[in-house]
Amino acid sequence: MRRTGFFLAATAALAMALAPGVAEARAGGGSSSGSRGSKTYSAPPSTQTAPTTAQPMQRTQTAPNAAAPAGGMAGAAAPSRAGSFMTGMAGGLLGVGLAGMLFGGGFFGAGLGGAGFLGLLLQIALIGGLGYLAFRLIRSRMQPQPAMAGGPNMMGRDMMEGGNNRMMGGSAASMGMGQGQSLPPITVSGEDYQQFEKVLQGVQAAWTARDVNAMRAIVTPEILGYFGEQLSEHDRRGVRNQVTQVRLLSGDLAEAWAEGDREYATVAMKFGMIDVTVDASGKVVDGSPDQPTTATEVWTFLRVRGGPWVVSAIQQTS
Repeated sequence: MRRTGFFLAATAALAMALAPGVAEARAGGGSSSGSRGSKTYSAPPSTQTAPTTAQPMQRTQTAPNAAAPAGGMAGAAAPSRAGSFMTGMAGGLLGVGLAGMLFGGGFFGAGLGGAGFLGLLLQIALIGGLGYLAFRLIRSRMQPQPAMAGGPNMMGRDMMEGGNNRMMGGSAASMGMGQGQSLPPITVSGEDYQQFEKVLQGVQAAWTARDVNAMRAIVTPEILGYFGEQLSEHDRRGVRNQVTQVRLLSGDLAEAWAEGDREYATVAMKFGMIDVTVDASGKVVDGSPDQPTTATEVWTFLRVRGGPWVVSAIQQTS
């Protein structure tokens, strides 16, 4: 009986530890989810608002190979087919020769096996020459080719020296793209910052009201799906999260860039709010209606050039 009771208690404790905390019940709270385009698997630069590194994406619909870091597996040189062929040929000849010697036919069989000691030396010299030729071919294939003038590195340097780096607050070194190309930075204006704050407040207001249509207008379909899963979990638990009086306390830009006609801006935001969770009867089960709380998160906003900003990713800070 004691063992059974201990097992049940341990199981319940483990389930509570693995389940999402009620204290992180706000929209997007408790996990890092969404997409940052080709930078999804790259950590955004730290800022004054979020000096610690943002947590990597725990949930995303972006394929890893679409955001492979430069110099990583995507940039690794594949073995040369010609080198592999020459290596296989030399190995095959060596194997045939050894088999011939083992079965008494000389290094190349009966045709040369009776040539005596001089014939054996000639055979060894021939094999050695073929092996040296194969080695030279393989080494020449493996040597890196010289970089072309005006390539991606030169282009990135010219852009920085020419004053075309219009990114505000972001690091110029953060413009690297998954395939080793450069992503053009974009300008983020004061109006954009105002829109970021409005979207932050709009997300939490729609979350509290459980207004899916309002959410759909200011988040990507991927983020909307994650929000829906959170709300379904709240329904399963019989609770409801209410986030009110949202105020942006501080915020700064980590990086901003363009990918085709899409523009991204990753912003670190510290915001205050009244965050409470109530049960079906309206009783507060977590949080305080009188005590504001704060959160620091890294949000990535996305827009089609000329359109409104919407939320495409929310990352927690360590």
